[in-house]
Amino acid sequence: MDKKIISTAAIFGMIAIILGAFGAHALKKVLTLDQLATFETGVRYQTYHALFLLFIGILTDLPQKTKKTIYYLVTFGIFLFSGSIYLLATNDLTSFDFKVIGFITPIGGLLLILGWGALLLNYFNKKS
Repeated sequence: MDKKIISTAAIFGMIAIILGAFGAHALKKVLTLDQLATFETGVRYQTYHALFLLFIGILTDLPQKTKKTIYYLVTFGIFLFSGSIYLLATNDLTSFDFKVIGFITPIGGLLLILGWGALLLNYFNKKS
């Protein structure tokens, strides 16, 4: 599981860098400042959680079951939270109105919070 977590973290990190550069260069010309700031929020949270997954993957005292739970919460959280933010920020560039999927952004945020909560809960329940 550690290899899968670290690989996913690296992929999410690479994609965040690519999207950040794309936003700073290509989208800068076609988005408003507010839309660009929204897009950058998605990139920033994806980056934070790629690093979080990397940290989880290298922790040696975290049970595999907890790692797996955090992995799935964070992975789906990134897709729903950052993914929906990317679509909503670039909504004006497409013919589809992505505002109809806006409700999944807070669901993704909740999954990210639950991922951090799972880490915290594991350490509260840990017997030293």
